[in-house]
Amino acid sequence: MKDLRLAVLIDADNVPYANIKEMLEEVSKNGTPTIKRIYADWTKPSLSGWKNVLLEHAITPIQQYSYTTGKNSSDSALIIDAMDILYSNKVDGFCIVSSDSDFTRLATRLREAGMKVIGIGEQKTPYPFITACDKFIYIEILKSSVPEIPETTPDKKKVSLSKIDKKLIRLLSDSVSDLADESGWTYLGDLGNFILKKKPDFDPRNYGFSKLLLLIKSTDTFLIEERETSTKTVKHIYVKIK
Repeated sequence: MKDLRLAVLIDADNVPYANIKEMLEEVSKNGTPTIKRIYADWTKPSLSGWKNVLLEHAITPIQQYSYTTGKNSSDSALIIDAMDILYSNKVDGFCIVSSDSDFTRLATRLREAGMKVIGIGEQKTPYPFITACDKFIYIEILKSSVPEIPETTPDKKKVSLSKIDKKLIRLLSDSVSDLADESGWTYLGDLGNFILKKKPDFDPRNYGFSKLLLLIKSTDTFLIEERETSTKTVKHIYVKIK
């Protein structure tokens, strides 16, 4: 499968710099960041903390002066750059790092042009921007990242942004039913992508689990079956509603 070339555009006014390393690592899981730019009025003393971070991660700062008080002028600069990059045909997708709903229309427009759009922002991000993306990742789960553990209960060191409730169980059950074959089994590899189409901010880490399988096991609602493949070391996992 071709590795996506991604343009990473960061709104410095609306995301914290402390977790930029984790953000870029998350971006790398989805493709190769070929363009990395960050937008702000760099004359503001409040943004001085970004300086070392930009040098360390080779992110190009774009200066945008604040012409009026109270209006984030870096938004328009980011949007104009995004459209220029779109028409350059140099990337396959975009990662917009912001918690600002002003980028909702941009995300929609980029997807209309066939681009994959990933959003990264804080949990306070307005839902219209989240749903405009193919996938949205909360910064809060990146802050609490720890090595994987092979357990079916949430890691107590991780922050759970959401609770496992009836709404989640229904989402999982409906999705398994939608994809199930005649015998009721659904391939786990397809399930995660299908749920993202329904709910772009779905992520097992929101519930304290590193993997979708661990989250599914914890609900005690599904049967799990491992099937052999032509490669001895590789097994396909299928799930079915009990």
